[in-house]
Amino acid sequence: MKTLFFLLLLTATAACSPVRVESTSQTPGVDFSAYKTYNFLDVTARNEDAFTAGGTGVEQLKQAVARELERRGYQRADAPDLWVNIGVVSRQKVQTRETNIQEAPIYIGQRRYKWQREQVPVRTYAEGTATVDIVDAARQERVWQGVAASALTDDPEKLAARINEGVATMFEQYPVRP
Repeated sequence: MKTLFFLLLLTATAACSPVRVESTSQTPGVDFSAYKTYNFLDVTARNEDAFTAGGTGVEQLKQAVARELERRGYQRADAPDLWVNIGVVSRQKVQTRETNIQEAPIYIGQRRYKWQREQVPVRTYAEGTATVDIVDAARQERVWQGVAASALTDDPEKLAARINEGVATMFEQYPVRP
């Protein structure tokens, strides 16, 4: 009974997580145990200033990925077996809610009145999506990819926590276990 309660609690907690792992994929037939080292490709962007400012999370993202790879036995090297390429995209989104019949105005005496549900904007927010590509350095071929998304926050501690949670959850699908 305690185990069932714990599993339900864990499932409920995971469902409330502010981070979503959108997808993970790997190239079939790749022997991940053959790889021993990794390093990051240089981060370049169309708007370099956007990534040099504080609060973008790129450095926290690199630290979280490095932590997960090192938990799996990889070591950082100048001439690595695996290259890690990180992509970060942020876009504005609109949160909406659907109207219900209780919100409909009361009309008396109108013959052609028709009420229908509609989406009402509630707020706008920024959502960030991080893509982590693991590339075989010798073959120059992507062997694994993980994608996670979350609403962005201005609070650096919350941002770091979301990045750590997203990368850890993403790497649960990585073929090498810690």
